[in-house]
Amino acid sequence: MLNIGGLSEGVVIDHIQAGGAMKIYEYLNLEKLDCSVAIIKNAKSNKMGKKDIIKIEGPFNIDLNVLGVLDHKITINIIKDNEIVEKHSSLALPEKVTNIIRCKNPRCITSIEQELPHTFKLTDRKNRIYRCIYCESKFKGN
Repeated sequence: MLNIGGLSEGVVIDHIQAGGAMKIYEYLNLEKLDCSVAIIKNAKSNKMGKKDIIKIEGPFNIDLNVLGVLDHKITINIIKDNEIVEKHSSLALPEKVTNIIRCKNPRCITSIEQELPHTFKLTDRKNRIYRCIYCESKFKGN
């Protein structure tokens, strides 16, 4: 059985849809951090069957709303002195996100002008739909 130790201080991103941890890892630019990061893929879960988990050691500021765009079922635990001091679930969706999701429309100006930010606005909160501000292409969150 795999055993990943607990954190004395850090962040645990839990209940990530199985296979989704690497996407969150990339969006948060965790490769640039100078601390330990553990990614647990396909962990057994009574609630979800399988899930991914990311553990980040040390102090780390996360824009919780950004993670809500990527996967609305995740739970975020902030740990200090070996205890969970904050727990966030049911993350709110921001009205606008920049450089979190990317426009996949090959005719979008962001495909040609590489320096343009990928900006999306929330157009349907209930169905978690964002649209590119340049070409109106749809992105639907998990």
